[in-house]
Amino acid sequence: MTSTTGIPRRANAAEPVNTGPDMRSWLATLEAADQLRHITVPVDWDEEIGAITRANLSLGGPALLFENIIGHNNTRCTKLVTSALGSRRQILLMLGLPEGTSDSQIVAHLRDAFKKPIQPRVVQTGPVKENIVEGAAIDLNELPVPKWHGEDGGRYIDTYCGVVTQDRMTGRDNIGLYRGMIIDRDKIAKLLVPSQGWGGHMAEYKPEPMPVAVVYGWHDVLPFCAGSPFPKSICEWDMMGALLGRPVDLVACESVPLQVPASAEIVVEGFIDPDPDTFAMEGPFAEYPGFIGDAAPAPVLRVTCITHRNDPVLRGTLEGIRPGMLNEDSIVNFARSAITWNALDDLGIGGITDLWMTEVTNGQNTLVQIQKRYRGHAQQIAAALWGTGGAVWFHKNVVVVEEDIDLHDPAALDWAMSYRVNAGLGDIAFFGPGFGSSLDPSTPPERNDANKYGAGEWTRVLVDATRSWEVAPRKVWGGRRFPPTDRLTPALESRIAARWAEYGIGIPYLDDKGREMLTLEKLSKRFPAV
Repeated sequence: MTSTTGIPRRANAAEPVNTGPDMRSWLATLEAADQLRHITVPVDWDEEIGAITRANLSLGGPALLFENIIGHNNTRCTKLVTSALGSRRQILLMLGLPEGTSDSQIVAHLRDAFKKPIQPRVVQTGPVKENIVEGAAIDLNELPVPKWHGEDGGRYIDTYCGVVTQDRMTGRDNIGLYRGMIIDRDKIAKLLVPSQGWGGHMAEYKPEPMPVAVVYGWHDVLPFCAGSPFPKSICEWDMMGALLGRPVDLVACESVPLQVPASAEIVVEGFIDPDPDTFAMEGPFAEYPGFIGDAAPAPVLRVTCITHRNDPVLRGTLEGIRPGMLNEDSIVNFARSAITWNALDDLGIGGITDLWMTEVTNGQNTLVQIQKRYRGHAQQIAAALWGTGGAVWFHKNVVVVEEDIDLHDPAALDWAMSYRVNAGLGDIAFFGPGFGSSLDPSTPPERNDANKYGAGEWTRVLVDATRSWEVAPRKVWGGRRFPPTDRLTPALESRIAARWAEYGIGIPYLDDKGREMLTLEKLSKRFPAV
């Protein structure tokens, strides 16, 4: 283990233990599944990598390992990986689930996994200590950080990483995913919203600087969990362990009182000063809504140490979500949906049968499917969601439907919106203005100043697309409160399916998505009793 200051260093005399899953094992998993491509031709960090990544993610492509980045053939780090968790195929690989697993089944798997935390363990040393960079040797420009978009204010290093801070009162770690732009060889301007987890941590440290460690490149369960809205009482290390089925091995940092994965590729350590006089301009940046954001004064992470493996691999990705152009942040919505559903369960709200935070809105729109049990069920769900800590970014618009409406079927949602929503009868409710995302361009910039207000501003909307209970049961509807749907009986549906070939119509009897022949079992589920 060496220090680039010329002084030999060892974090600990003991040999490192087997630190288990990491970035390299994850890349090996992807390669074995034909989900990794090595890009060996020269590629420019200035916009070209971003453009390639954008096109690849839009096509549902594999992970990309850039190995020949212009200007970085002989720098401290020469490789960058992106798109390693940008498709359903990749998340199935990460979770060990079979092909064909549905979105709802993925969410159910995560709900169960997140209920079985595995705490981390501390080890004496690990591969991340193979190189320790201090003092004048620190130079963030030696890392192959892309300028992802042409309009960005600079090279964004913190995009798909893990930002580690600690609650000064409880000692509980928080691992978040917060963007950051290089502004000097040892400085990163950070978007820090006071109403987020680490914003609360910084308030505890004031007026002292807050210690921070940023992890670039470890197993992708790290950014997957770091970008998820776990409750304050839950530590993301425990959730990463739950997904991996084993503890995360942590080592102590060199210059800050924090711990990081022992087999991380690169770790940047430092302090953030809460004094506004130390802030620097950060941005603009093409953020998750798919629009170009503004530049604004932001806190600065002053780097005190960098540790990294030999021949390290930097991890990064781009933001910006539009129809037909999802990204790696979109995939995190599987975790966000599971966490949100579990949170509602913990509050004692029953009857939820599915929940989905839509990818293209990055969870600003939340869809909930319920077995309606009482009047006001939908309103209770919306009120609970709007009161969570994650609501600073999520749950701007909440739509609640019943069991017969498939949350993942736009036609079903459109039908429910049309025939089960009557604004004049209270099916649409507004709440606010209140706190919300400072990055949503639908709010005027002067009302979205997180430095001034601690968050952006939203007026939230509930659409109750469930059947109304205000109508008295009617004899003509068989004692129902709402007209029954017009449908074939299962017996008749089965009869025509069995004789379909005999009719000579000449087209196969397809399921609703036109993908496969219907079986009698599927037919019986196609028109459930309501």
